[in-house]
Parts: sequence; C-alpha cells; structure tokens
Amino acid sequence: MNKCTRLYKYSIAIGLLSLILTGCDDFLDKDPIDKMIPTSFFRNEKELDLYANSFYQRMLPDGLSVVTRDGMGDYTSKNNSPTYIAGAYSAINEGSWNWTNLRNINFFIEKVKDSEVPTAVKNHYIGVARAFRAQFYYDKVTRYGDVPWISAPLSVDDELLYAPRDSRELVMDSVLMDLDFAAKHIRDTKDQTSSLMTRQVALALKSRICLFEGTYRKYHPEINLQAGADKFLREAADAAKKVMESKKYKLYSTGNPYKDYRTLFTSEAPVSDEVMFAIVYNKAFRRWHNITWKFNSATYGSRWGLNKQFINTYLMRDGSRFTDRPNYDEMLFVDEMQNRDPRLGQTVRSLGYKRSDGKAAPPNFGYTFTGYHILKFSLDDPRLDGVGESANSITLIRYAEVLLNYAEAKAELGEFDDKIWGETIALLRQRAGVDAAAPVSADPYLTETYFPEITDKYLLEIRRERGIELCYEGMRYNDLLRWKKGHLMEMSWKGIYVPKMDFPMDLDGNGTPDVAFVNKAPKDKVPGVYYYIIDNKTSKLTQGDHGHVTWRDNEKRQFPDKKYLHPISQKDLELNSNLTQNPGW
Repeated sequence: MNKCTRLYKYSIAIGLLSLILTGCDDFLDKDPIDKMIPTSFFRNEKELDLYANSFYQRMLPDGLSVVTRDGMGDYTSKNNSPTYIAGAYSAINEGSWNWTNLRNINFFIEKVKDSEVPTAVKNHYIGVARAFRAQFYYDKVTRYGDVPWISAPLSVDDELLYAPRDSRELVMDSVLMDLDFAAKHIRDTKDQTSSLMTRQVALALKSRICLFEGTYRKYHPEINLQAGADKFLREAADAAKKVMESKKYKLYSTGNPYKDYRTLFTSEAPVSDEVMFAIVYNKAFRRWHNITWKFNSATYGSRWGLNKQFINTYLMRDGSRFTDRPNYDEMLFVDEMQNRDPRLGQTVRSLGYKRSDGKAAPPNFGYTFTGYHILKFSLDDPRLDGVGESANSITLIRYAEVLLNYAEAKAELGEFDDKIWGETIALLRQRAGVDAAAPVSADPYLTETYFPEITDKYLLEIRRERGIELCYEGMRYNDLLRWKKGHLMEMSWKGIYVPKMDFPMDLDGNGTPDVAFVNKAPKDKVPGVYYYIIDNKTSKLTQGDHGHVTWRDNEKRQFPDKKYLHPISQKDLELNSNLTQNPGW
C-alpha cells in the first residue's frame, strides 16, 4: 500500500467516524456501518436530511474565522502581517489540501440517486449537496486555480487519486452547473432560522461565485480567460436579480440608522428579514464564540484596527465626500467622526460609545494600534472581553451583498445606470442614513489611493459601498484577488492624527483625555489615559513629533503576482507526480 492510498483510507475512515459521532442519536438505532450504508439508509427523507446535516457540521466555518478572514486584507492592522504577506513562504509552508468533504458530498449524491424517495425530494437533497460542492470547489479554485475535478466518490485504488489538475475553465463551468441545479431544485421556502441551504441562498451563493469568477477573468489577462468573463458576470447579475424579484428578503430597517446596521451583527437570532445564511449561536445551548474577546484583549487578541486610508472612504451623512473637506487628513479623531456615515460608528468605537455597564468606552489603544477599534460583531457586555461566551450569530450571506453583487456585475457589463443605482446602492445608503444621490463625478481619493485604473464613477462608488457595508464579513481578501489589487496589502498601517507628543487626547468627545503619545511613560500618569509608546521602530509618527501614528512600517509586506494563487504543497506534489506547481513557486 503506497503512502497516498494510506492517507486516503485514513481520511475516509476519519470522515465516516466523524459522521457517526456527530449525526445525533438516530444513528444508534441503525445497523452496523457495513450494513447501514447503503442497504439500510437513504430510504426516506428523514434519513437524507440527517446525512445532509453533515455538510453544515463539517463545511461551515466557525464565527471567529469568518470575521478574522479580513486580517488578510488591506484595511486591517494588528500585531503583525500574516506570513504569506510579510514572511518567507513556500510550498513547504502550504498545508496539504483536503478532499474528505468532497468525498462525503459525492457519496451522498450517488446514494440519493439510487434512493426510492420521490423525485422532487431526491432533487432537493442533491441540489443541497451540489451547492455545497460548488462552495468546496470555489474555495479550492480561489486558492489554487486549476484543481482536479472529481464528481464521484473514489475507492482507495481509483486512478483518479493521482489525477492531474483540470483547467480552471472546466472546473468553474462544472461549478456553474452545480449552482444551476441547486437554484432550480432546492425548495423555495424561506428559512426563518437563516441556517439552511434554500433556493434563495443558492442563488445568492451563485451571484457571489460568478461575480468572483467574472471579475477575476476580466482583471487577470494572464490566465487567458477574458473571453469568458461576461458569461459569469451575466450569471451573477441574473442570480442576484432573481433573489431581488423573489421579495423574500429586504434590508433590515426600523428607521434608526444609528442602530439598525449594528443590530444585524449583535443579534442572537439572525435578523431573517435580511440575513439569508448564518452561523447560529445560542446562549441557552451554550453554543458560543469568542469574537468580543478577540477584539477587546491585549493578550488573547491581536490588537486589530482599521486603517486611516479606509476610514477616509466613509462619506458624510449628507452624501458628500469626507476627503473633499479641507485638511481632512489632519483632523483630530473627535472631529473626523462628526456627521459621518452612521455605519462608521457601528463598525469602530466612536463618539459617545458606552458599554452595557454605562461606562464610556473610547477606542482603547491597549487593544488597537491605529485607534480605529473594531466594534462590529463585538458585544457591549465587558464581561465578554475575557471569556469566549458571545452568542450573537455570524452572518454568511446577507441580502445587502446580493444588491452589491447585482450592482457590480451590471457595472462591469457596462449596463449600470441611475435606475439600478436606485435599486441597489441608494437603498443601502438610505438604510444607513446617508444621502443616496447618485455621484456626479469620479472620486479622486478612491482613484488615487485604491483604484487608479477605474474611471467609472458608478463602479468606484460600488467598490466604496462594498468595502463599507461588508467590512469584517470575510470577503475583502477575495475582492482584492479578483480585482487584482493584492498590492494594496503592502499599504502602510496608518492610524489617527496626533498633533503633538505628550498631549492627552480626548477620543470620545466627553471632555476627558484618553490617550497620549510619548517616548516614555511619565511617572505621574493621568488616570484613565493610555500612554502609547512611540519607539520609532515598530511605532512611529509620520512627521517625527506629530502626524499619523503608524504601526509595523518596518515589515516588508510583499504581494507579487505569484501570490494570487497559493503554491501546491510540497507534500501533495510528492504524493501525486501528475500535479504541477503554480507559476512562480
């Protein structure tokens, strides 16, 4: 038995054991595993549903990993950059790819096809499985590009274990077929728990995947697939439009723009008006995560924060551009936070923020390096700063993203106009409490700082809106990949403006000082003031004794073109001699 076969048998055994152990007590009433499958299982819908639960249990990420995905992005500062961005990375560092979930899906599809349940029931569950297979391959393609396409369960001696990589074109066309089947056959019943794969969720997933592929092909001429870009953009727009026309979802709004956005991310039960798919947590069942702890701890957390360049993209409430204001980049924190898009104060700690105990809670430089202290997904109870007992559900797909996908696909197709603006971006800004008038010109700040190759005023605003609306929902890195903007991750981590050293600054507008930037902490400290040490190595002020605080400018962040695809791991290359390495690795 060769090494590859041993590893494959091991993965199958672990997968089956996991399924048995996590499949609820119903499995205890079944025959032994050698008799349970297929002769005494897959006999009715209850059994199909029970097996399909394994897709959710195995394949959905945990809440923390969703939120912290944006650590691989351009707008996040923290202790240090990932090794992939600022370190020595090679095929040896890359972990071996795993295909256990794919085998579980393909096994299920094959057995359901042979089941005697009604055709509609059969197709529903095959559709659910194919939606998860589409997600599986989307993740593989975004990471590696060409990968082997396998649509049937393999035996331990199957020659496909040593298959070469199939073309991206073949794989993504196959993914599209999976998504089309799912969108046609999964039942079109709204799930009020936002925890099941439904037809509308499959359509939303299709809009996400097709938008990625269409724009990736458009902006990456080196893969020679630009001719197929519009096909995927069209599919993205059509899928999003079907969700919009279903009227099953809408943007959540009570008319309070200073609370509604944040409610989506602090509620225990998903806000099913808008949240289509989520990871559901529950205090009563002790199903918790530790996101609040992660963002409010100097030791457990990584002192996450947003960067000033991104903060600048938030508009004023009247819809005007913050970056059109005189001296916009040299305002004190308490001034730059005035009259901004209300989502800003629901994404980072801002003026007047208090915890549940009623105490003022300005940005804490013990927990962030830039001063833009993450609030989104973080709960107000200070007790949760030290325990992993947060129970707010974590969004995976929201209706807001569907609107953004539709807007961007139409803009990339050259079909965007004021009517579509009113159906998409205007609705998002109205919910946010921002004037929703269409832009009259391209934003020079966005073109200079982020997108110098984009002159379309609408597309610039769509990209602005996408960054703001979906911040910390785990999509920024893939957006940078598909736009071919990986070099933005080399950007300086710039924080708030500091007018001078040894100057206690008020950060929440209550008249009391909160932070002072110093070379050395004084003996007589002002109560409540955090003394931020400027060592002129890892922490600096851009003008020496004043300017923007920067963190980790001594890192060599690099994103050459080869990094748009990860290397195939050295282990996988050794196991399968038919695999080839990605360019540059």
